[in-house]
Amino acid sequence: MRVLGIETSCDETGIAVYDEDSGLVANQLYSQSEIHSCYGGVVPELASRDHIRKIVPLIQHAILESGSIGVDAVAYTAGPGLMGALMVGATVGHALAYAWRVPVIKVNHMEGHLLTPIMLKEKILMFPFISLLVSGGHTQLIFVHDIGKYKVLGDSLDDAAGEVFDKIAQLLGLKYPGGAMLSEIAKKGVSGRYIFPRPMSNRSGFDFSFSGLKTCVANVIAKSKDNDQTRYDIARAFEDAMVDTLLIKCKRALDWTGCKLLLIGGGVSANRCLRQRLSDTLSAKGVEILCAPLEFCTDNAAMIAYVGMLRFRSGLFSQDLSIMVNPRWSIEDVL
Repeated sequence: MRVLGIETSCDETGIAVYDEDSGLVANQLYSQSEIHSCYGGVVPELASRDHIRKIVPLIQHAILESGSIGVDAVAYTAGPGLMGALMVGATVGHALAYAWRVPVIKVNHMEGHLLTPIMLKEKILMFPFISLLVSGGHTQLIFVHDIGKYKVLGDSLDDAAGEVFDKIAQLLGLKYPGGAMLSEIAKKGVSGRYIFPRPMSNRSGFDFSFSGLKTCVANVIAKSKDNDQTRYDIARAFEDAMVDTLLIKCKRALDWTGCKLLLIGGGVSANRCLRQRLSDTLSAKGVEILCAPLEFCTDNAAMIAYVGMLRFRSGLFSQDLSIMVNPRWSIEDVL
């Protein structure tokens, strides 16, 4: 069984083919980061137009890469994301499914990130477990009861972690998207020169709030002398604060549920400091940690094809052929 996956939720155009027996047999990805870098963020209209230009050639390349055997279903990202960008993938996905006379499967983008840590591994999941999804658009702690059965324990009340990483990187003079570059310069920083808050760590519950941290760091940058070591030290202190906050909330969720498995996905899950701190702290408590492969932390179609395969195999998809997208689709809800 083979599933073609389409990802167009934001500024990456992704096409992939996942085979039930052979695994990932095709993976095409085009990033628009260069287009949006001069604007300091994603421009929705430009993103949609570029998806239209790139999606058909990428599909052709993916089909050739996979061996041109054909597919048994088409899966596409139906949300959350940018409305125009989602519609490009949805309309193309439905058109292909109609032409090929195969089922079409609507996939939640966040479910793709959630299950990416097991996509390339022979891993039998032990339910329930906790998932940390941390990206430019979301910061969530999810209680996973089974495939398709999710409960959001904690969410960001304002800015997502990845969004704040990119904003602070921009204030430090780094090119958008700058989260990865911020982590690199943080390695040169001296710990302890600056101390930033760990937001909501002293409050009960699992929600996140990073707008106050962003403002605090921004104020320090504005008042600081502009030299390399100062930027390194601020980056180090900011990353420490962010990682500490995520770690505190993960520990709280694991303790509250009694789970011994944590899956980590999303763009910020590529942060090596976050991975190391979670591993060092939680492994000592007997918690197993599975991280998304670095090349699949950011948006990609491989995870959409994989979730599509799981849902197709289990019958967890709608037979409704109407084109539907939801920019604010919660992972808890059925589209």
